[in-house]
Amino acid sequence: MNEAEELYGMLRKVQEPKGYYFNKDKNKVFELLEALLVNKERYGYMSCPCRLSSGDRERDKDIVCPCVYRAPDVEEYGSCYCNLYVSEDWNEGKIPHTYVPERRPPEKMPY
Repeated sequence: MNEAEELYGMLRKVQEPKGYYFNKDKNKVFELLEALLVNKERYGYMSCPCRLSSGDRERDKDIVCPCVYRAPDVEEYGSCYCNLYVSEDWNEGKIPHTYVPERRPPEKMPY
């Protein structure tokens, strides 16, 4: 089992009881998990692979996966910004797959 597979198993066990499921598109999920592991190697923490990290853990604490925006995104859209975590209804196609807008305030962006 590689590191991404281990991460998948561990996160699934922790997140599913909370109502957060991995996207049923496993290719996308594993691409995102690999990117999380790259960010962990690069920065020392698993920052969101769909956002630019500053490299400063304190500044990026809102985008350490699962980010603080996941809950409101999944509540409102059925999916987080990256489409890594989704609701059961989203996976089952019971709700539309719409664009999830960026909630991170511009002042938090590293550029």
